[in-house]
Amino acid sequence: MAAATEELPLVLAITGASGAVYAVRLLQCLADASIPVHMVISPSGATVMQQELGLNLSNPKSGVSDLLRYSWPDKSTQAQWPERTSDTAESARKWITVHDYRDYMTPIASGSFLTRGMVICPCSGATLSGVVHATGNNLIQRAADVHLKEHRKLIVVPRETPMSVFQLENMQRAAQAGAIVLPAMPGWYHGVRSVVDLIDFVVGRILDHLQVPNKLVHRWGQSE
Repeated sequence: MAAATEELPLVLAITGASGAVYAVRLLQCLADASIPVHMVISPSGATVMQQELGLNLSNPKSGVSDLLRYSWPDKSTQAQWPERTSDTAESARKWITVHDYRDYMTPIASGSFLTRGMVICPCSGATLSGVVHATGNNLIQRAADVHLKEHRKLIVVPRETPMSVFQLENMQRAAQAGAIVLPAMPGWYHGVRSVVDLIDFVVGRILDHLQVPNKLVHRWGQSE
């Protein structure tokens, strides 16, 4: 009997586009929901983590706990995005498996390995190009190709502006192939009071498409 979707792991790829904080917040929410995550970080993704968040992921496997403990540096929003203790981070760590972006021998490189879907967040233009042209230059592109050919959910989260005609064409190709193109474009209609509200808007939309229950944002038409 096939495993229920909610019991299957999720693939999370982090690439070198701006917006690393979206990936960190998403990872924390998935771990909080006890969803097994197979994570891959590209070298450029690690560089952006260092530049934007001050997190050293030169060794992604040893840096997972830092991702889980990270809290956006805004004291006024701690109630919304509480800082995790070392014990809390270590407890969540058990849900995460890290793969080297060059390792094609991992389970997620094969269509026979069942998953509930894959998210590339943030998704760089180069990664998106590699995905839609099926180049398979690294494990991230290979895993995305697997999800498309197996007709599983693939969510790509580009964060770029303005966009060239080639980037727009690649997004169209991705959508035509069955991917969900979910640009990191936060709304402002849900009572925004902080940067955290904007981060949570995007992450909440990703979780919605993964059918992961969440209360990250006040939904339109919902009573207080």
